[in-house]
Amino acid sequence: MKLAVVGGGSTYTPELIDGFARLRDTLPITELVLVDPATDRLELVGGLARRIFAKLGHDGKIVTTSDLDAGVEGADAVLLQLRVGGQAARNQDETWPLECGCVGQETTGAGGLAKALRTVPVVLDIAERVRRANPDAWIIDFTNPVGIVTRALLQAGHKAVGLCNVAIGFQRKFAKLLDVAPSEVHLDHVGLNHLTWETGVRLGGPEGENVLPRLLAAHGEAIAEDLHLPLSVVDRLGVVPSYYLRYFYAHDEVVRELGTKPSRAAEVAAMEKELLEMYGDPSLDEKPALLAKRGGAFYSEAAVDLAASLLGGGGSPYQVVNTYNNGTLPFLADDAVIEVQAAVGPSGPVPLSVAPLDPLFAGLIANVTAYEDLALEAALRGGRDRVFKALLAHPLVGQHAYADGLTDRLIAHNREHLAWA
Repeated sequence: MKLAVVGGGSTYTPELIDGFARLRDTLPITELVLVDPATDRLELVGGLARRIFAKLGHDGKIVTTSDLDAGVEGADAVLLQLRVGGQAARNQDETWPLECGCVGQETTGAGGLAKALRTVPVVLDIAERVRRANPDAWIIDFTNPVGIVTRALLQAGHKAVGLCNVAIGFQRKFAKLLDVAPSEVHLDHVGLNHLTWETGVRLGGPEGENVLPRLLAAHGEAIAEDLHLPLSVVDRLGVVPSYYLRYFYAHDEVVRELGTKPSRAAEVAAMEKELLEMYGDPSLDEKPALLAKRGGAFYSEAAVDLAASLLGGGGSPYQVVNTYNNGTLPFLADDAVIEVQAAVGPSGPVPLSVAPLDPLFAGLIANVTAYEDLALEAALRGGRDRVFKALLAHPLVGQHAYADGLTDRLIAHNREHLAWA
């Protein structure tokens, strides 16, 4: 089995490598290709990857290349984890929206739109080259904003599934609180990427007992603290929102906080410099503890599980993925991309049925889906007016003066990445 990772020079990659090595019985990789144009980073990461495989007894071959076409040739699955513009572009996404009093974040709001505009054309070009090299290959997208990128891939006819680590993070956290194995915890996870709620926590599978009320009663304070939301809000919702919902539920508070400290991109850039220095140490043969602070917890386990199921191996029968709605949420179009539990196999994901949603959640999902429609249109066709309309539709913007100011800033800061600008 051959897998390719586009963006293989990312500092995330050793997390992925560690998962591939430890879960080799689930996903028996014979060849892993790390593809990245940044050859200096790629060789550092590739060297550590080979040492991790050797230490953990994995006999698979690891290849590094900057040649995308050669790297994906013959691959059974291709994982996308790229960042167009690097941490410098992310830093801009997180700062210029604050000038208009709006949240600066790389996956939602104005910053998220900027990332989508930079990313979608690049990903579609990569996907087309994958299709030419091997039309049967699955594309697993971890590149943000996952929902918009996945929809672009599916709309273009690619065999694609979107993946995020939010759900597996909740699964692991709840399993620990309940003192059960993670495999025993099934989430009623529903929404859009980075806009989800855990409406149930079931033991044993989709039909198992819902222990969410018990979980909130016993551990509500700890759960709310992790979300940076008051316990009273979580109690009134009666569900566990993704921590990304704080940008919506406490927008002004978050904007004030972000204005008083360095951007997350600045923190990550410093962390990446230190990580790359570590990766260059020939005696290092395991992922360093610092990597846990980089983000992406449990990404490797989720990626292995998904790839194994898509390629006919021993993955979990149900997994949280980003895929077409196809009637799952009746208030959305079939071709909207949602993030829900799905039965996953070689023919792709099939969403499980979802109980009718409270209007409090359904309304926000519908609103952000409308924004994503407009965002994808702007990413595919360009133009100032399309950018403006997408921003005006986003609930974190929503006022014409803000949308105008943010449009000008977005274009100014991203001109080199936008062919139409």
